[in-house]
Amino acid sequence: MNETTSIENQIRKWRVVPVAVVEKVDDGCRLAEALMKGGLGILEITLRTGAAREALSQVRKRFPDILLGAGTILDSDSIPQLLDNGIDFGISPGLDEAVIDTCLELGFPLLPGVSTPTEISRALALGYKQLKFFPAEVAGGVTALKAIAAPFRAKGVSFLPTGGITFEKAKAYLDLPEVDAVGGSWLVSGQLISSGNFEKISFLANEALDLADSSK
Repeated sequence: MNETTSIENQIRKWRVVPVAVVEKVDDGCRLAEALMKGGLGILEITLRTGAAREALSQVRKRFPDILLGAGTILDSDSIPQLLDNGIDFGISPGLDEAVIDTCLELGFPLLPGVSTPTEISRALALGYKQLKFFPAEVAGGVTALKAIAAPFRAKGVSFLPTGGITFEKAKAYLDLPEVDAVGGSWLVSGQLISSGNFEKISFLANEALDLADSSK
């Protein structure tokens, strides 16, 4: 089993990927601790803030067992450092071929973002079958994903829908056979992080696991 396939299977195992924006380096570790306390061993920290890269590095050092991803990868420059820091996988909002080429060259698992059949076809041509469907709700939600995914079912394409998904909406996505997992910020919202309510994050993580189990 190659590294990419291993990451794909681990994402499928968890079924819910917490998507966090961290403003402080320490918040990354506090998030990881809270999620793992709730039983959820996966975290995506988006590269949207100045604290994100160091937060990823610190989480990797303190929580070696968590499946750790870097989100919002917009260029290829950051990928070597992410790989050096032991980050497990990357997620990009779009289909950037420079990012894809670098990830392929370095062997860094990536879920590129798509929202149209044309983009899915291009991703397939580049060798990618596990894709981020983004922005999920704005792009038409479950109904749109079901329709877009259908022509590619025989190719084994699967999706991580992300963007506007709440706990209440997650199950409908998870019930689609093409969906490996959902990305959700509801578990790790900025309000919960800034208020220091990490106990609630642990609760939501456990709740998300129950939801995932009910959808397998």
